[in-house]
Amino acid sequence: MPRLLPAELAWYATGRFYRAEDGTLADCGYFLHLPFAGCPLFDGARSETTAHFTFAARPFTDRPLSNGSLSLSIDADGEFSLYLQRVPAGDFGRPASFAEGECIATFQRTSLVVDTALDAGSTPQWIANLFSARLVDSRPFEFAGRRHDLADWIGRGVTQSGIASTTPATPLPQGCRVALPFTGSALALG
Repeated sequence: MPRLLPAELAWYATGRFYRAEDGTLADCGYFLHLPFAGCPLFDGARSETTAHFTFAARPFTDRPLSNGSLSLSIDADGEFSLYLQRVPAGDFGRPASFAEGECIATFQRTSLVVDTALDAGSTPQWIANLFSARLVDSRPFEFAGRRHDLADWIGRGVTQSGIASTTPATPLPQGCRVALPFTGSALALG
């Protein structure tokens, strides 16, 4: 099982950013690609409800600022985990559902995340972000007749680039002010 080289694709993910009534942020979602050879990512058609591999971040806060037409948001260091859901149960109406199942890895963001939105007229059309995260815990697991361990594939962590829509998504979970859909791709740190 060859480890990914530095800057090789580690994953594609999609999910939602949630801003709670108290102003804190969190994100969760599922993976469209992971480096596990021969491992089914979905139990049926690709969607959050059929995804075997999900992720969820611990709530965090951001600090907004601006530079002309750029709206910036600097997120503090934070933590997120990956989960194996042997029986998929992801539901964007219930963000906590993405943290169900077996925790197979935990990452610590190692630097600030800067979210950037370009104001084109009255409303930003997209938000871009970039961050690195170190793998701080990885647990081997058996799935689809094989043994897997994320640490064997990605090494010390990932750098992820993402883009989010500024058009709110539904359903909006109780206690949340807004949910924004996003996608991201991560490269292995090696």
